[in-house]
Amino acid sequence: MLTKDKIIGIFCFIDDLLKTSNHYEDGRRQVSDSEVITTAIVSSLYFGGHQDKARQFMKMTGMIPGILDKSRFNRRLHQVAELIYSLFMQIGYYFKYVSCEMSYVLDSFPVAVCDNIRIANSKILQGKQWHGKQSSMRRYFYGVKVQLLVTKDGIPVEFGFVPGSEHDAQALKKLPMELPAESEVFADSAYTNYEIEDQLMETDLIALKVHRKSNAKRIDSVSAAFIKECMRKRIETTISEIKGLFLRKLHAVTFKGWLLK
Repeated sequence: MLTKDKIIGIFCFIDDLLKTSNHYEDGRRQVSDSEVITTAIVSSLYFGGHQDKARQFMKMTGMIPGILDKSRFNRRLHQVAELIYSLFMQIGYYFKYVSCEMSYVLDSFPVAVCDNIRIANSKILQGKQWHGKQSSMRRYFYGVKVQLLVTKDGIPVEFGFVPGSEHDAQALKKLPMELPAESEVFADSAYTNYEIEDQLMETDLIALKVHRKSNAKRIDSVSAAFIKECMRKRIETTISEIKGLFLRKLHAVTFKGWLLK
């Protein structure tokens, strides 16, 4: 349920993060970056990513009376896109290092730009690299894969976007994987890559525990396979909760704007 206290809490949290990171902005601005980011977060949590509805809500309720018009708000939001990512990384750092979290789960999920029948008319994306397959659902999609790393309690700490056709084992190389030494990362069989497993263990002391197929070169014991399966259920719940916040269709003019939503 959306309440005034929740919005104030989100704003204070964002504003404090920006202050601690020594973020600078022009003091002549009537609407701060904290207010822009807060409005974007409110749109994601309560308006299905519909930023204009969130902008109107913030103005009508008096939370941000001088909120920017639609065009200027979008421009400001695009300007702080990298800042939003850095704030996410700061929060992720807290859960990884300050709280001494040692167990993580890795998985991916697709986000389609359009239906397959409309690929030829797509203006946001073009190219075969975006045409991927979701094996679990036995369907194809046209868009990106979101690589998501969460704690054992389902809290996201790292994420990344890759083209839909890119295999999860290859996409693994693009994640920061900045984790405490002796951490465990559980993943499904799609992330099978013995070279990366050995490299993570040798250089970073991170144990990548991938669910093994029946024909895998490295076989799990019954107990190890059971633990891996139990750990993966948490991220499936997290992904469902994230996708539950999406609108049926994400409207955007540019690819950057689409990724931002």
